[in-house]
Amino acid sequence: MVIRRLLLYLKPYQKRFWIAFAALLLATGADVVLPVIVSHFIDHYLVPRTFDRDTLLLLGGSFLLLQFLSAGLHYYQLFSFQTIAQWVIRQLRIDVFAKVQHLGLSFFDRTPDGSLVSRITNDTEAIKDMYINVLSSFMQNFIFIIGVFIAMFVLDVRLALWCLILLPVSLTLMQGYRRLSSKVYRISRQKLAQMNAKLNESIQGMNIIQSLRQEARLRREFGSLNEEHYRAALKNVKLFGLMLRPATQLLSVLATVAVLNFFGFESFMGTVKIGVLYGFLNLLDRIFEPVNQMMMRLSQLQQAVVSAERVFELLDRTEYAPQKQGEKNPVITEGRIEFANVSFSYDGKNDVLKNISFVAEPGQTVALVGHTGSGKSSIINLLMRFYPVERGEIKIDGHPLQTYDDQELRSKIGLVLQDPFLFVGDVKSNIRLHNESITDEQIKEAAQFVQAAPFIEKLPRGYEEPVVERGATFSSGQRQLISFARTMAIHPKILVLDEATASVDTETEEAIQAALQKMRQGRTTIAIAHRLSTIQDADLILVLHRGEIVERGSHQELLAMKGLYHKMYLLQTYGSAVEV
Repeated sequence: MVIRRLLLYLKPYQKRFWIAFAALLLATGADVVLPVIVSHFIDHYLVPRTFDRDTLLLLGGSFLLLQFLSAGLHYYQLFSFQTIAQWVIRQLRIDVFAKVQHLGLSFFDRTPDGSLVSRITNDTEAIKDMYINVLSSFMQNFIFIIGVFIAMFVLDVRLALWCLILLPVSLTLMQGYRRLSSKVYRISRQKLAQMNAKLNESIQGMNIIQSLRQEARLRREFGSLNEEHYRAALKNVKLFGLMLRPATQLLSVLATVAVLNFFGFESFMGTVKIGVLYGFLNLLDRIFEPVNQMMMRLSQLQQAVVSAERVFELLDRTEYAPQKQGEKNPVITEGRIEFANVSFSYDGKNDVLKNISFVAEPGQTVALVGHTGSGKSSIINLLMRFYPVERGEIKIDGHPLQTYDDQELRSKIGLVLQDPFLFVGDVKSNIRLHNESITDEQIKEAAQFVQAAPFIEKLPRGYEEPVVERGATFSSGQRQLISFARTMAIHPKILVLDEATASVDTETEEAIQAALQKMRQGRTTIAIAHRLSTIQDADLILVLHRGEIVERGSHQELLAMKGLYHKMYLLQTYGSAVEV
């Protein structure tokens, strides 16, 4: 099943494939004919010592012509098969990467990043080896073996029939190795993926590892995975060393002895043609080299099959990001948001949101507050349609959230996270994010609007200042300002702020608060806040506790209730829940 699915990737390139296959047939034919020509020369000219100049020139010219023809055809078929293999792997990597881009966040919640990287890079590389080395090698050697047996039958039918016994014996060896090595390779690929995951985790958390002196522990854990990978690889080396070259060499010696005995008995009963003897020994020697090559390629085949299983398992995943439903194409014009009895669970067992209901009118600011784990971010995740709404309903401008096109949602809802993500490139490209409809002038206006222009213009190259991975050379406040500019460059109707000022110092926060006031004007804003001082002017504050809205109202109304919000306010203002 896996092999057949891999071969289906050859379909778009079948014309080039069959041309290369024809070249392979011709090259194999030339290789097989060469010992037959030599055998004919020995029996009909060398032994009888009947030399004819024209015939010898013809035989010699044919021999050289076939040599050059074989070399040229082998080059063409090898180049063609490798080119096709590169095309196939290029397409397979695109398919895997595209699949990953469309999987829902629920998949990424439980899949380590390093494991995904391993599938897209290491596993596809192993599959490439199958197309480049295994497929062409098996085809070439299989055809060569058929050609050798045809030549054997031309030389001596009886001995050729006896030599057919070699085929089932060789196939049994190959099947035995494949069966034994499959389990070993599966373990090896799993451990490699786990090592990649551990390495990725270590690199991302290096500052924590070093600050908490966890280097020794991580080294032990990585060393343990590395040791398990080494042991699996060593088991395969033992199988390879035992069942491949030694086994085929033993088979080759036994076959050679059998052929010599056959001709020995023939010599007692009559004459033996030296040319036929040479031809058979030459062909017998040639037949075991392709068997050896196919046996040696079995390890790469097994790696490719195991890797393909992992890649196709990823391609067959069905945890897609929530998709648009229905034929209607509503447009966000006002920005009115309504949650109606929304409940949600990440694992299908424990609800993190329970009957959430509220309305954010156009232009209003609704703040979400509560302790860690109260469900604030889950509300944002559902509004952004990162996860499907399973119970209850979310509407924007009166239309169900699931009826909107992705492009409409992403262009009308601006998201600013607490930990902004910057891509490798420059400042300008991080604000534009390849949206060609945003001009350079609009980028500068957005940066000016969110108070980012002063620090950007002081950079050595201004808006073309290079940005390294995750924007590591910028301060957290600078990264946040750039993400603010990125959001405002698309002029969203709805703003979603996930504690947008948490990474900014007090001086910068004052400037950003002023920018936020302008950003919120005429836009519906949903803001997660830990510092209550930043949302005191919100039109509606929702206090969440264990997935439920336990209080709602304005800042003053909530203080008057003297409930959970009042305690949180006292803790942040005075450091104690007892009023001063």
